[in-house]
Amino acid sequence: MMHDRSIAELIAAVRAGETTPAALADHFLARIERLDPQLNALITATPERARAAAAIAPQTGSLAGLPILHKDIFCTKEVKTSCGSRMLDNFVAPYDATVVERLHGAGTVTLGKTNMDEFAMGSSNENSYYGPVKNPWNLDHVPGGSSGGSAAAVAAGLAPAATGTDTGGSIRQPAALCGVTGIKPTYGRVSRYGMIAFASSLDQGGCFARSAEDCAHVLGAMAGFDPRDSTSVERDVPDYVGGLSGDVAGLRIGLPREYFADGLEAESRAAIDAAIAQYEALGATIVWIDMPHTDLAVSTYYVIAPAEASSNLARYDGVRYGHRCDNPQDLDDLYTRSRAEGFGAEVQRRIMVGAYVLSAGYYDAYYVKAQKTRRLIAQDFQSAFESVDLIAAPVTQAPAFKLGEKADDPVSMYLNDVYTLPASLAGVPGMSVPAGFAHGLPVGLQLIAPWFEEARLLNAAHAYQQVTDWHTARPAGFE
Repeated sequence: MMHDRSIAELIAAVRAGETTPAALADHFLARIERLDPQLNALITATPERARAAAAIAPQTGSLAGLPILHKDIFCTKEVKTSCGSRMLDNFVAPYDATVVERLHGAGTVTLGKTNMDEFAMGSSNENSYYGPVKNPWNLDHVPGGSSGGSAAAVAAGLAPAATGTDTGGSIRQPAALCGVTGIKPTYGRVSRYGMIAFASSLDQGGCFARSAEDCAHVLGAMAGFDPRDSTSVERDVPDYVGGLSGDVAGLRIGLPREYFADGLEAESRAAIDAAIAQYEALGATIVWIDMPHTDLAVSTYYVIAPAEASSNLARYDGVRYGHRCDNPQDLDDLYTRSRAEGFGAEVQRRIMVGAYVLSAGYYDAYYVKAQKTRRLIAQDFQSAFESVDLIAAPVTQAPAFKLGEKADDPVSMYLNDVYTLPASLAGVPGMSVPAGFAHGLPVGLQLIAPWFEEARLLNAAHAYQQVTDWHTARPAGFE
């Protein structure tokens, strides 16, 4: 079946005339129509637009005719871009984000927009205005967030690939919980133009697919300098696919002691240990390292990210675009009710925290101190990479938890990101690779590389996937 083929196989099939972009689009659109009601992975399906695009899709592009889904945080011209929020439920983007534009130029066909935590704020995909996404491995469990719709859709075979964003782990965490491969590139590697902002110094676009090789195809098309984004880095993009040698002999892989301390669930630890042993069998050298500021990452992140969110979300005032309350009595009433009605509880909570830490009496005590601590966390990575080539660690402390299990405990929810936040704060690239199961649910191995070394990251993941088959597993009912 087409949904069991790799991206390279699908591209080759189109180029060889074995299939067409139109036939591929029809196949995946049919799966979306049949299977997504169980998952709620999509906010908007675009079958008419997909079929029209497939009819004229170039068969010579690097991703010729490849069907793809976009997280609903990326602006898509003439298609609703909601960011999972009532605030933007009526917003139709007038332009394409750079990521969408580049992938379209490479020949992809957009099937629709995926569900997400509102304004990318969440670790479970339960904060969406459009309802929670279900994990295809167990529909009673969360898929992870905030890019849970993209991860669940790829895991269920609704598309070969999907875009996502990672602010504090929002690609790596749902990839791990849904058993797919997901990569967050270096901050600045992928343009943020047209990607609705949550925390501007942390947000980074990336992608989901079944394998590292598939991710290499997609990332190669979406990465690169963009003069429209002031945080974009002017640096050549390597040939990620061509760099997949599968050879990791002599690679030095660091294991941070802080990531393997108390809190890591036993079956998850066993899966991670087995993955690390596989790297040893492939010729890599395993080295224990110290990253002493790891335990400060959660508190640092939850000062910086809400502070930037409170600033970025100030633009949603009911005046220019987005939700506007009915019959406002005056300007103050317009602002107050539009924002109260348009934003969900988690977004309001983070806006309040952000406004507090940026206030005159607390700016130095909280925000400035958090930025100084962020520098120390980045220095931990810099020091580590002087002696190792990659870092390996868990993605999450345990497999996916049940829907609603942590809904009333925001702090417990925030701690789900304890292993992913440091790499986000440092801006280094990271990815999640399927590494087995615990309690019948997927476990992900996190790999982290030095700045702009996505090629090294992808090759290491590819080497592991050449000798394991965790990434080929399909959840029951979605074969």
